[in-house]
Amino acid sequence: MIDRRTLVAFAGGTLVLKPFAALGQSVAKTYRIGYLDPRSSTITADDPSYTSLRRTLGDLGYATGRNMIFEERFADRQIDRLPALASELVQRRVDVIIAASAPSIRASLDATKSIPIVMAFSGDDPVKSGFVKSLAHPGGNVTGVTILFGELAPKWVELMRDLVPGMTRLAVMSNASRPAHAEYFATMLAQRPPGLRLQHVEVRAPDQYEAAFSAMSAERAEGLVILADILFTQDAVRLAQLAIQHRLPSINQFREFALKGGLMAYGPEEGELAVLAAHFVDKLLKGGKPDELPVQQPTKFRLTLNVGTAKLLNLVVPPLFQLRVDDPV
Repeated sequence: MIDRRTLVAFAGGTLVLKPFAALGQSVAKTYRIGYLDPRSSTITADDPSYTSLRRTLGDLGYATGRNMIFEERFADRQIDRLPALASELVQRRVDVIIAASAPSIRASLDATKSIPIVMAFSGDDPVKSGFVKSLAHPGGNVTGVTILFGELAPKWVELMRDLVPGMTRLAVMSNASRPAHAEYFATMLAQRPPGLRLQHVEVRAPDQYEAAFSAMSAERAEGLVILADILFTQDAVRLAQLAIQHRLPSINQFREFALKGGLMAYGPEEGELAVLAAHFVDKLLKGGKPDELPVQQPTKFRLTLNVGTAKLLNLVVPPLFQLRVDDPV
């Protein structure tokens, strides 16, 4: 008896049995996409980078339950958990790993040298960090999106000085666990305007925030740069409130900081970075090789100003500075 799913045909008088799949009705492949994030899973609801990533993957044709299994791993801000979580994704035999932040990229690269890894994104220089050989020719299993914050660092100092003419003392908050932050501060120090003193305030955990702001007040800081870091991003609301409490105009790299009460943000939009990362995933799943896909950097930068926070600080924004604002919120 011939299976009803089999087509009966004659070829040169010979009976031929052909499965329908052989006639072009192939079953669509299901891709297993890994996602590694040092933050908490609670960020997924309103995080622009995460939501843009998932939306763009959907626009590109990847849907959970149809042709995609999305394997998520969140470290809940415990960076030391990332290696084990990366190993879990490798054991799940994912087709690609999306690594959100430099610590996730490092953990993923330590876990596999064969599965493609998409940086989404690297805030640390991926060449200096050893993630890729060069931006144009990655040379391994890592590619994706990067932001060279070291090049942006002097811009944050410039914006603070332009916003508050005559400023002489500016604090810079960094994560003491991030070696790249020390490099950013050194760049800012070397390129600071004449007459401006920079105070480097390092923290390792949220319970050190209060002491950090007390140190800024003791040094009579007149403004604050908060360097990009997963620790600070997830605590944006609290840091913005502390800055207002201590009467400090503040700036961060991401628009979300200004939306959550910080005074200013200057840098690329997280949503744009996620869109670029999703397109890397699509190219890799369609056969692209990570060592042949050049690392990309954002091309659009936006200056966001929280008007309400400026009022709370009794800050008069110079007219020329107002003209530079792309996004008053």
